[in-house]
Amino acid sequence: MPTLLITIIVLSLLFDYINGFHDAANSIATIVSTKVLTPFLAVLWAATFNFIAYFIAKYIIGEFGIANTVSKTVSEDFITLPVILAGVIAAIIWNLFTWWKGIPSSSSHTLIGGFAGAAVAYGGIDAIHSAVVLKIAAFILLAPFIGMVMASIITIIIMNVCRRANPNRADQWFRRLQLVSSGLFSIGHGLNDSQKVMGIIAAALFVAGGKEGSVTDIPGWVPVACFSMIALGTMSGGWRIVKTMGTKITKVTPLEGVAAETAGAITLYLTEIWKIPVSTTHTITGAIIGVGAVKRMSAVRWGVTVNLLWAWIITIPVSALLAMAIYWILITLGVQ
Repeated sequence: MPTLLITIIVLSLLFDYINGFHDAANSIATIVSTKVLTPFLAVLWAATFNFIAYFIAKYIIGEFGIANTVSKTVSEDFITLPVILAGVIAAIIWNLFTWWKGIPSSSSHTLIGGFAGAAVAYGGIDAIHSAVVLKIAAFILLAPFIGMVMASIITIIIMNVCRRANPNRADQWFRRLQLVSSGLFSIGHGLNDSQKVMGIIAAALFVAGGKEGSVTDIPGWVPVACFSMIALGTMSGGWRIVKTMGTKITKVTPLEGVAAETAGAITLYLTEIWKIPVSTTHTITGAIIGVGAVKRMSAVRWGVTVNLLWAWIITIPVSALLAMAIYWILITLGVQ
């Protein structure tokens, strides 16, 4: 196996690990902020369901459709090992920067932006499948919007069903239900995010082997490694982003946590069916905004939300520009 290919695989799995601790906040922020679980137990819980997602994808869904979409982001004629390497390095740099700053940006769009940007540096704008990229970019807004609408509807239904319930008893029930809803969301996180790295590794394997192929043709160790790394990353936590997701957008009660996580999970399952790689960060943020807005519009800290939106919008172009610069540096250094 060529050294450059091994380097790409190792860095891709490192990105997967970083993605895990970067996005751990998405599935545990509400159960930590409502004190249903301690931070350690919360990440252990989420990581377990991240890995369970592998068995669901392989044996229940029967395919890795999102991985195939990511591998087809760039035209096969313009996929080279230096292009993939530059994209992965750019994604790692941006992910670590946003984690350090506590910004819940999208690991998904970071990786896709890096891959596309490096390909443009190599072959121009024709190197990317614009229809695929535009569809992915559209869900920067659509995923949180769907999550917000779903969460609002679920919250209203729950509030009407439980309006005569004893408040203390209801609170205890929703604390238990948060374990279920966070588990469901963690499955969606594993299903969606692990497959993005699978798509990148698949593209690298096809290039190194000198042939075209589908994700169904990759060795069995690839999906196992990808789902394992994201679970290990989740266990490492991402406490800076937990604070943003769990408290800065709106105060979240156990009832609202259940509604937000359930809405986020449904959104992720829908995009899995549609084979569209979306951001779990965007999805759960939209859902948290949805439950806060039902309470009252002023319950949502819109200033924080606007800042998050700007972070989402710039992620793809910044990652792309960073990858272009890294690609040119690699070529200058003679990496082929």
